Amino acid sequence: MDSLLCDELLQEIFHRLPPPSSAAISLVSKRWRRLLRSSTTSLALHFPPPYNPTTITSFSTFLSHHPFLSSLSVAGGDFSGDPILLAASSSCPNLRHLRLLSSPVSSFSLYTLSTSCTHLSSILINISRPLSFSWLPSFNSLKSLSLFLTNPLTESNDFETKDDVFDVGLSLESLSLRGIIGGDYGINYLWRNCKNIKKLQLKSCESLGDYSAFSSFTEFWNDLQELELRTCRGILDGVLLKLAENCVSLNSLLIYDGGSRESLLQFLNHSKCNVKRLDLRLPLDLDNTHLIALSENLKFRNLVSLRLQSCCLVTGEGLKAIGRAMGNSLEELALINCDVVERESGLLTTLGQDLKRLRKLDLSYNDLLLDKELVSMLVSCNFLEELKLRRCIRLSKVAVESMVRSCKKLKSVDVTYCCGIGVDGVEFIVLNSTLVKRVEVELSKVSEVVRTLAVSKFIEVVS
Repeated sequence: MDSLLCDELLQEIFHRLPPPSSAAISLVSKRWRRLLRSSTTSLALHFPPPYNPTTITSFSTFLSHHPFLSSLSVAGGDFSGDPILLAASSSCPNLRHLRLLSSPVSSFSLYTLSTSCTHLSSILINISRPLSFSWLPSFNSLKSLSLFLTNPLTESNDFETKDDVFDVGLSLESLSLRGIIGGDYGINYLWRNCKNIKKLQLKSCESLGDYSAFSSFTEFWNDLQELELRTCRGILDGVLLKLAENCVSLNSLLIYDGGSRESLLQFLNHSKCNVKRLDLRLPLDLDNTHLIALSENLKFRNLVSLRLQSCCLVTGEGLKAIGRAMGNSLEELALINCDVVERESGLLTTLGQDLKRLRKLDLSYNDLLLDKELVSMLVSCNFLEELKLRRCIRLSKVAVESMVRSCKKLKSVDVTYCCGIGVDGVEFIVLNSTLVKRVEVELSKVSEVVRTLAVSKFIEVVS
């Protein structure tokens, strides 16, 4: 039988098999192993500690058996990243996406990589201070760059390369930076030369660079569409105020763990952006004044997605104002670990009646959410397609029955760690839902009945 199948047909079969089958395929014969490797386009590898030079040395040989590799992800922690880059340079000419979580890499290895892997469009790496980005223009196809800045700033960093060559025409569209601190002179190079950024992520950043960086940063976002600020309390005031003044293209904003009540209020009151997606995790920095400002600013009337997490100071007043103002536009609502859901009876009922176009609802981690509150909301959610109730431990099969009865268009359900929803509740979902294609639940609640039905109805059960 093996001799009757040509290489192309075998490779097509390999592509259609689930990922866990790959290990078994390579054991069938040398031919199958060779064909599997030559048809593999994506690899994710992990080098467990301790550091083993022999393993890294043989890595280049291993990669050479995968000539069509386009995506490579390598993690470990205590090995040098330079040998990985050099191995990829010599063995992966078709590489387009590289994710390397290791010790910092050097400029030399990055130059080598840019020469050999000319199609690279996405890179995630660690780099160390002193910062220099002289290697960056060498990647002509690069669209997405993620950098983790490591080792502390010391007196020896005073000679940081400033890369004073500007206007080099970088074509980056997505930029993610983690760990910027005051005195990082090299960062100004990015603000000056990245003119086409559409998505910016800043994580654990205390600063935007040296004293001149902020002025360059304010000219940086002509086409910015998505902004994420995670644990960036030190720079949030300046960024939000300038954003409200200068940016009109932004359509998605995420702020986690580090806010400023006043600057956020100023942004919500005066923003000129037609923001479509707003995602906030600000336990002690978000209150009703912000939600009311959001509901009153006409620029937010086309808001499609509102996600709130752990917002302790928000009450029903603010959420009801959102429901009244955005009932004709809001398609996604997340109230994750927001005790207002449990604290104010009838709130969910009102939101369900106001938000007629709701497609996605996430009420996860609301431990005290009761069946009657959820049921009263779902009665009005006739267009709901995705429902997440993870760790809502008070819910029971009553909620499941209401979900199936009221939400006829439901396609995805997450009831993981819902203690009151047992095996019979999961069976009820799979048996009675006509459009559901994905159910997330603990493995212990997946019965043989569910397995059989899931296969026959093409439902993905995720444990």
